[in-house]
Amino acid sequence: MAFASDSILARGLIIERATKFGLNNEAFGAKIVRCRASGNGGKVKGKVRVEVKAAVQIGGLEEVKKAKEELGFDVVSERELREKGFLGMRKTKLVSTIGPACCSMEDLEKLALEGMNVARFNMCHNTRDWHRDVIKKIKRLNEEKGFCISVMIDTEGSQIHVLDHGAPSSVKAEEGSIWSFTTQKSDGSCPFTVQANYKGFSEGIEVGDVLVIDGGMASFEVIEKVGNDLRCQCTDSGLFLPRAKFSFWRDGKLVERNYELPTLSKKDWADIEFGVSEGVDFIALSFVNDADSVRQLKNYLYMRSCRSTRVLAKIESLESLQKLEEIVKASDGIMVARGDLGVEIPYEQIPTVQEEITHVCRELNKPVIVASQLLESMVEYPTPTRAEVADVSEAVRQYADALMLSGESAIGPYGQKALSVLQMASS
Repeated sequence: MAFASDSILARGLIIERATKFGLNNEAFGAKIVRCRASGNGGKVKGKVRVEVKAAVQIGGLEEVKKAKEELGFDVVSERELREKGFLGMRKTKLVSTIGPACCSMEDLEKLALEGMNVARFNMCHNTRDWHRDVIKKIKRLNEEKGFCISVMIDTEGSQIHVLDHGAPSSVKAEEGSIWSFTTQKSDGSCPFTVQANYKGFSEGIEVGDVLVIDGGMASFEVIEKVGNDLRCQCTDSGLFLPRAKFSFWRDGKLVERNYELPTLSKKDWADIEFGVSEGVDFIALSFVNDADSVRQLKNYLYMRSCRSTRVLAKIESLESLQKLEEIVKASDGIMVARGDLGVEIPYEQIPTVQEEITHVCRELNKPVIVASQLLESMVEYPTPTRAEVADVSEAVRQYADALMLSGESAIGPYGQKALSVLQMASS
């Protein structure tokens, strides 16, 4: 016999909910014999004194460990349970994109302690050897430190909407400057020259159309078309990031074009094979336009006996919005990629679209991740804007299952602080 502290009683809050695990009258392998509560209703110096004790018969360590695993608790969940009690535990999961700024063992452990539930790897960046090395570090953390971090890979998808100026960092586009957008390959960067990844990127484009970079970071007007190349004049100055997304607009409407390219490229299939060999938990499918590509990937994983690997569809195009319900039904979960989505629809529609996607996922009982630009200012600054915190809180109120950091954790110096902000805003 031993007497348990209040932390055991806090754990006792979930005993009633643990009956489906066959843990009646047990808490983490400990037999609950009796709870005694004695209180002194009289005031002592203005305070009410309450003493609570519970008699517990402690089971073996292996039983305790087994019970914890069945209930899905890791070291971070246990800490939250002790500090806040069952009802105060965070329900919204946190996803962090892993990049050069947070790939060391020390940084990964700090992210885990701040509440990272899923580590996301963007296959657009870095080599497979780099990804393999970091995934091994995460598995070591899980085994040695008692964390429970899942691994997600994000496929590159069709790169027909990507431009690259060749410079390692952002380039300022000044109003009135003339730029050449070409499909010709070149080594390094050339002044005022941007390379398009897809040869047919200018098909159907006319003089006078507007080329918008990353949903409005900078804008250009097409002033001349020479073969597949475009000469454009900057009309709205701004930052031009490496590997930026672009879209064409005409008379205030998106120029819709059907490229008839597969959702999964040869590189995507190679990356998926890499993910299977590394035993990843989630594969996020980029630029999904219909449910067929989701079913194709799920069938492939089934044939490879990877039934535990879940397929998430990223909603980031106009086509995916038009077939939203069938995509949600076919997938294991949804990611609302607001950054890329904002390239194809007017930015004022993003809040309504996010709410609608979340609602459809709730109706069909599918998990949904809200991603992109949650705390964008924290890529450079140690504190978020109040508007960003309000945005995160609104996603939580809409019952988003998870929130995701992108550049904030991958390249920003304040990734741990950004994760801490998400944790506080979602608790």
